[in-house]
Amino acid sequence: MIWFMETILKLNQIHKSYGGKEVLKGVSLDVQKGEIISVLGPSGCGKSTLLNIIAGILPINEGHVLLNGVDVTSPGKMTPIEKRDLNMVFQDFALWPHMTARENVLYGLKLRKTSKQEQEEKLQKMVDLLHLNGLMEQYPAELSGGQQQRVAIARALIMSPSIVLLDEPLCNLDVQLRIEMRTEMAQIFKELKTTVFHVTHDPSEAFAMADRIVVMNNGKIDQIATPEACYQRPSTAVVAGLLGAGNHISGSAVKIDGDYADVRISGALVKALNFAADGGSLSLYFRAEDAAYSDTETANSIPVQVVMPTFEGGTYRVKAKTQAGEEITFLHASNLNKGQQGYLSIEPDQLYAYDRTGT
Repeated sequence: MIWFMETILKLNQIHKSYGGKEVLKGVSLDVQKGEIISVLGPSGCGKSTLLNIIAGILPINEGHVLLNGVDVTSPGKMTPIEKRDLNMVFQDFALWPHMTARENVLYGLKLRKTSKQEQEEKLQKMVDLLHLNGLMEQYPAELSGGQQQRVAIARALIMSPSIVLLDEPLCNLDVQLRIEMRTEMAQIFKELKTTVFHVTHDPSEAFAMADRIVVMNNGKIDQIATPEACYQRPSTAVVAGLLGAGNHISGSAVKIDGDYADVRISGALVKALNFAADGGSLSLYFRAEDAAYSDTETANSIPVQVVMPTFEGGTYRVKAKTQAGEEITFLHASNLNKGQQGYLSIEPDQLYAYDRTGT
């Protein structure tokens, strides 16, 4: 799938500390021309710090940031933000409130002293691309959240930067608009072959937009892969939990055989996709939607007791507990009775085994 050939952004062993606390611990990453990178991670993992370092808002303690092969961020030698060939779209849109949408979009080109003819040509392209017809003479306060976000994207793209930085760009929009905008943004960026470095807390947003996802944890990168690979083979327990595998139960390895582990849990022996070391105490992670409930024991199943079913419109989310008393959830098409006993069957490729200490 990776067809990119030219490195636009290179991060080499980036370290950043605040007051003696290291928040980035040697982060390295190459971003290729036309590639959309989405960075995910729990709060405090360092993803926003990394974005601000690339933008030139924050200095670093060690390492190098190369933009188009030029070192723009190194200790004691930092290229100011206005001299970097990049643009940024903020979560609060950051539009000038006293300027019309037109004036906001054209602001950078006017500073660059671009000819009026070129300004109008580029503006019309943005208007057509982002469906901004009839909005150019309105002020930000007169625009909806989605319209303001389109104006902010147009302002970034009209400059034709080497890379666009997106800082939680959809977090201030309502749920339905977020779904619409993430699809629309991905389409626009791919159509223009725009290189994008995108920070988000929302896995669905990253799945919809990214060519590759970077999952960060505690100042380091846990996994870099396509959205499909991250989802299907999360390399750490943190990645699994972040990408929807919210259930975890304890077990111990009986046998490690290549990519799979036979794991003893309370009341059962199951096979799981193995990301642990050579055995010992393990944690098994799985998604609620990957567990199939049955009244009778089935292949690769875990005995459970229903604690509380909750109707969610079209399906029930069921809280249950294992024989060891560990709480888990699963989805079921019909209602179940409190205290009902049954089994959850999970395919080995959808059950992930990690070292207990690796969570």
